Amino acid sequence: MYKGSTVTCNNILFSDHIISQMFRRNISLEEVKFILNAGEVIREYADDKPYPSFLLLGFIDRRPLHLLVAEDSETGNCIMVTAYEPDKNLWSPDFKTKNR
Repeated sequence: MYKGSTVTCNNILFSDHIISQMFRRNISLEEVKFILNAGEVIREYADDKPYPSFLLLGFIDRRPLHLLVAEDSETGNCIMVTAYEPDKNLWSPDFKTKNR
């Protein structure tokens, strides 16, 4: 779970979707863990189902990465939903705000 920009998880679970996307997008397990631990929460999706989620932004050697994480507040588990490199045409230069 997160408070501000700090994420704390009892367990980290990986969805089938993120595993396939990590492989397809050349994102490593270590990079995902780094973003989870050091990334900045840039969006919150309180109404997501089955669990609220949040979007993290982090950089790996200047490469921006977004990580979408759902949180099960009952168990304290964090479910890694997807990871991707944000498209420069869809996001602001700092990759924190989506262009309209």
